[in-house]
Amino acid sequence: MIETARLRIRDLGASDAPFIVSLLNDPAFLRFIGDRGVRTVGDALEYIEKGPVASYAQHGFGLQAVEPKDGGGAMGICGLLQREELEAPDLGFAFLPDFRGRGAAREAAEAVLQDATARLGLRRVLAITQADNTASITLLERLGFHFERMLPSPHTSVDVRLYSRSV
Repeated sequence: MIETARLRIRDLGASDAPFIVSLLNDPAFLRFIGDRGVRTVGDALEYIEKGPVASYAQHGFGLQAVEPKDGGGAMGICGLLQREELEAPDLGFAFLPDFRGRGAAREAAEAVLQDATARLGLRRVLAITQADNTASITLLERLGFHFERMLPSPHTSVDVRLYSRSV
């Protein structure tokens, strides 16, 4: 678990399934990240087990739940992913609509990147986003990521922008 001034970042588990259904069916998630086919709590449990939990076991990192430190349910996810098509782990994040634009994504991402250096010893982290996702592009640039090139999306028919950051 990672803690910041306002947030707790922890591994996802079975109790997060209803939150995952909401997040993965949010219109912005569907538009900018893609449809993961998660419609029910059962689908979400399978997504959590085959995605984040499997990644924790295999790589020592994965997408994690982000929640307020002072209590409350998950507001979003943030963490590192290891995609076959990328040469280094990439930063991923998504937040429910009520929690966007409040600095939580930046605070969580900064903490995840610090952990990537301190605990995992990573020296380079990537990020991908669609070219028209201005909110994500702005956040990545504020975090010190630099645009490298366009590449085919692993989940959609639209090419994505690849960013990198030395940590």
